[in-house]
Amino acid sequence: MTTILVTGATGQVGRSLVPRLLQWTAADRPANRPPETVRLLVRDEEQARRLEKAGAEVVLGDLRDASARAEALRGADAVVNVAAAFRGVPEEEAWAVNHHAAVALGREAAASGVRRFVHTSTNLVYPSGLGRPAREDDEPAADAAWGACPASKIASERGLREVKGLPLVVLRLAFVYGEGDSHLRDIVPRAADWPAHQRLATVHVADVCSAVRRALRAPGIEGETFNIGDDAGITAWDLHAFAGVPFPRSPRRDDMDPWDKIPSTDHARKVLGWQPQYPTVLSAQAAGAL
Repeated sequence: MTTILVTGATGQVGRSLVPRLLQWTAADRPANRPPETVRLLVRDEEQARRLEKAGAEVVLGDLRDASARAEALRGADAVVNVAAAFRGVPEEEAWAVNHHAAVALGREAAASGVRRFVHTSTNLVYPSGLGRPAREDDEPAADAAWGACPASKIASERGLREVKGLPLVVLRLAFVYGEGDSHLRDIVPRAADWPAHQRLATVHVADVCSAVRRALRAPGIEGETFNIGDDAGITAWDLHAFAGVPFPRSPRRDDMDPWDKIPSTDHARKVLGWQPQYPTVLSAQAAGAL
C-alpha cells in the first residue's frame, strides 16, 4: 500500500484524521521502503494549500465530479471515504454526497484495483425498538426523524456492497464529538423532549481515527461492518448539563427505547482489537479532549 486517498479531509472526522494519518504512515513505514502518500480530495483552494504544507498530496476537486474522482484515484492503493453530508443540509445534497458520489467512487475504486475501501456510515441506520444494543447483522431501517442521512447512508452501504470486486470495510459511527467541534452542544435542542435517562450514542473523534487506522491495516476483513462507539453514550440530562442549558420542563416523550441507536462494539473489539481511548464524554472532558 503506497497511496491512501482520503475524501472529506476538511470535515468533522477528516480534519482530525489527516494529521494523524500523516504521522502514522511515517511511523509505520518499513525500513528501506518509500513512505506512503496520503492523498486528499479537497474542494477549497486555501484548505488545499494548508494541507499540502502539512505533507499531504492534494487533488483539487469535488467528490461529486467524476473527473476529480478519477484524478484522485489514479494510482491509489486504498480509499478512506469519510466525506458526508449530515444535519442542516438539503436532502438532495445528502443523497448526492452520501449515496450517489460514494457508490460512484466505490465502482471506480474497484475498477482501478484498490486493495481496501474504508467507508464511514452511521449508527442512525439502525431501527428503533430493538430493546438492546444494535449489532452489525441487524437489518437497517431509516428513521425519518433524523432526516435524509440514515436513508442515504443505508443506500450507500447497499450500493457499495453490490460493487463487484470492491474490498469494502464499513465503519458505522456513533455521534462524533471532540477536539473543538460544537456538535454536542448543537444536538441539545433535539433532546429537549427526551427522558432524562435517554442516551445519545457517542464516540470521540480520536477513537474514530484509531478505528480507521485499524480498518486500513487489519488483514482479511474485506466485507465486514463494524460499529464504532464509546462505552456508555451520554444521557439527555448530562447532555444539557454539559452544554450549560437547564433541563427543560416540557413534557417528556414516553415512546423512546432506552437502547435506541446504541451500538454494540463487541465485533470491533474482537476482530479489530479496537477499544475507545475515551470511554465516555465525561472522561474526554476530564482529559481536556473536547
